[in-house]
Amino acid sequence: MSEFNQAQVDVKTLSKRPSNDDMLFLYAHFKQGTEGDVSGKRPGMLDMVGRAKYDAWAKLKGTDSGTAQENYVAKVKALLAADK
Repeated sequence: MSEFNQAQVDVKTLSKRPSNDDMLFLYAHFKQGTEGDVSGKRPGMLDMVGRAKYDAWAKLKGTDSGTAQENYVAKVKALLAADK
C-alpha cells in the first residue's frame, strides 16, 4: 500500500474531527493528487461548503499529483502526531 493510500486510512483513526481549514487542505490535496486540476463550474452562492471546497482545490491548480499527495501525507502525519 502506498504512503498516500495508508494516509487515507490513517486519517480516519483521528479521535476528533480536524478543523475546517485542515479538512479543506486534506480535501483539496486529495482531489489534486487523484484527479488533477479542478474541473466543472464553481458552486453557487448558496452552496457555501461546495464553494469552499472548490476554491481550496482551485488554489492548487498546476500542482503535480505527486506533490499534492506528499502534502496530504505530511498533513495527516501532523494531525496524527497532534492527536496523541
